Amino acid sequence: MDKYYTKPCNFYFGNHSKKKVQNKQSLPLGGDKLISFDTIEIISRKNKKFIHIKKINTLKKNLRKKIKSDLSNIIKKKNFKGLKFINFPILMGVINMTPDSFSDGGKFNKINSALARAKNFIKKGCQIIDVGGESTRPGAKEVNFNIEWKRIEPFFKKTNKLKCLISLDTRKSKIMELASEYKLDLVNDISGLNYDRSTINFLRKTKKPFVIHHSKGLPKNMQKKPNYKNVLLDIYDFFEDKLKNIKKYGINHKNIILDPGIGFGKNLKHNITLLKHISIFHSLGYPVMLGISRKRFIKDLVKINDSKERLGGTISSSIWLMMQGVQIIRVHDFNEITQAIKVFRMLNFK
Repeated sequence: MDKYYTKPCNFYFGNHSKKKVQNKQSLPLGGDKLISFDTIEIISRKNKKFIHIKKINTLKKNLRKKIKSDLSNIIKKKNFKGLKFINFPILMGVINMTPDSFSDGGKFNKINSALARAKNFIKKGCQIIDVGGESTRPGAKEVNFNIEWKRIEPFFKKTNKLKCLISLDTRKSKIMELASEYKLDLVNDISGLNYDRSTINFLRKTKKPFVIHHSKGLPKNMQKKPNYKNVLLDIYDFFEDKLKNIKKYGINHKNIILDPGIGFGKNLKHNITLLKHISIFHSLGYPVMLGISRKRFIKDLVKINDSKERLGGTISSSIWLMMQGVQIIRVHDFNEITQAIKVFRMLNFK
C-alpha cells in the first residue's frame, strides 16, 4: 500500500494572506495568518499531484483522512520554550568556539570574543545562541571530550547573564551533563541522537528540549558518495521513525525541533531538492530549523570558495526558507540576515 505525504504550497503573505484566511480561501501555516497556502502536493514514492484545499473532500476516504491529519499538524500553532512562532523565522546565532570550523574557525574561540559576539547578537534581537566546541564540518576529526568541554566551559559559566535561549551544539552526553549545570535551554546534536547512546537517557532524565537533526554517516566520511532512494521522503521517514522511538524511551514533551541537515551527508542535488521542497516537513507537526549559512551548496552554485564571501547566497536562501514557513534559521551573519528579513517583511507583510 502506498504511503502518502502532504506538502503545503502556493503560499501567500502579509495582508493578502490575512484576507484569504479570513475568507476561508487559504489555511494559515503554524497559526500565522500572515503566511498561508491554498494548495497541497500529495506525494508518494510512485507519483504526486497538486490539489486545492477546497477539493480535499473529493479524495478517497483513507487518503482524505491522512491528508486532514497532516493539515492539522501544518496549521496548528507552534510554541517552543516561550518562543511564539508568529512572524517567523527566528534566527539562531552561531558561536563556534573551535579553531577549525569551516567558516569562522578560531575567530571566536576565546571567551572575550565569544561573549562579545553573543551580546551583539542579543542586542540585534537574537533569541537563540548555538554554542559548540567541536567542528562537524565535512572531513572533521572527532575531538576529545576534555578538549571540547575546555573550549566551551568558560562561556557556559557566563550564560546566566545572557537574556536569550542557549543551545549546545554537541554529540556527547557528558558535555550535555556538564553544560546543564549552567544555563542550557536546547540540545543540538547533529548526529540525530545516534552518536552517543547515553544522549537519549540524558534527554529523558532532564526533559531538555532538543533538535532532531538528520545526518548520514560521520563528519569524516559523510560526504563520500552519499546516496538515497528519495532524499526528501527518506529523511521524512527518518524523522517519523525517530519521533516514534523517542516516545518509547519515555520522552513525551513537545519541545522538539526538526532539522533536515543541509550538507550533512548530502550532495548538491540532495541539498537543492530539500530546499525546494522543505515545506513537506511541516506536516510532522514540529518547528522546522535549517542551517544554510555559508554552506557548500552556495559555493557549488556560484563558484565562491571562501565561505566568508557567501553572504549573498545565504541571504537569498534565508528569504526562500522564510517564504516556505521555516520557523528557525541558523546563521553566522546575524545582523545582515535579520536586516534582509525585516526589509522583506516590511515590503510584503504589511
